[in-house]
Amino acid sequence: MKGISYKRYGGPEVLEYGEVRDPKVGPDSVLVKVRAASVNPVDWKCREGYLDGLLDAVFPVVPGWDVSGVVVQPGAAVAEFAVGDEVIGYVREDFLSRGTFAEYVAAPVRTLARKPRNLSFEEAAGLPLVGLTAYQVLIKVLQVRRGETVLVHAAAGGVGSIAVQLARNLGARVIGTASEANHDFVRGIGGEPVTYGEGLAERVRGLAPEGVDAAFDTIGGETLKASANLLAPEGRLVSIADPDVVDYGGRYHFVRPDSEDLLRLTELAEAGVVSVHVSDTFPLERAAEAHRLNQEGRTRGKIVVTVDWEAEPEAEPGAVGF
Repeated sequence: MKGISYKRYGGPEVLEYGEVRDPKVGPDSVLVKVRAASVNPVDWKCREGYLDGLLDAVFPVVPGWDVSGVVVQPGAAVAEFAVGDEVIGYVREDFLSRGTFAEYVAAPVRTLARKPRNLSFEEAAGLPLVGLTAYQVLIKVLQVRRGETVLVHAAAGGVGSIAVQLARNLGARVIGTASEANHDFVRGIGGEPVTYGEGLAERVRGLAPEGVDAAFDTIGGETLKASANLLAPEGRLVSIADPDVVDYGGRYHFVRPDSEDLLRLTELAEAGVVSVHVSDTFPLERAAEAHRLNQEGRTRGKIVVTVDWEAEPEAEPGAVGF
């Protein structure tokens, strides 16, 4: 099958488009025909080798953890999905090798849920990682309650934009940091925007003089420090970007695949609570450009790569090893 892979760590230039190994479908997996896959910062961090101390890389590595597509073969032990089911997944394993930037991916059932009916494949591909991150942080870690004030950093980004929407649905007031160009976007999803940079703490204090009840850090460093100083006396702090959060009495969270959480996100999307903004799409063969754009760090919403099944006849099932 065709896909993107890299044989060594490095910049976007190490990504190659061409033939990659066919996936094998284990008993607890399903073979998904990929329609779209989204780019996340963790993808280029893995590609650069920043997670080498955490995840073994089995080269060549097919990158990508997010996917939307159609089930073409359930594994021998799978009863949850059938051929033709449209699904989304956060297909992360504990090593780097079999990613979603390819025509097909063998996805463990624990990483999948049905695709939201009201989202396109491109929008749906942008939901799993960022949605699960925001959901797990707000619901399970921060335990945000109605009437609280929540500070969300990078509120126009992938995780931040979902977090704003989820927190508003919980009945919280949301203050979101964003560039001036993204203030209207943040307002449109229910947040009160404040500008990054020098004077951030004063601007947040102007909106919440007594501090915020919960802070969701997605940046780390000085932003994390500022967040800790903006907490109300019983405030809670979580970071997904900086493990030093524990030094400020907060918690570090690394998102995990969870099919029940993912199904809940599907339900919230279908209810109109959560939407996914796709800023740019690229064909699979231009995945390096998608990585490069994401690495610049100024994305509103999500960047998505797509597999064009109309461009050429679909391969027969035997051609992908099942």
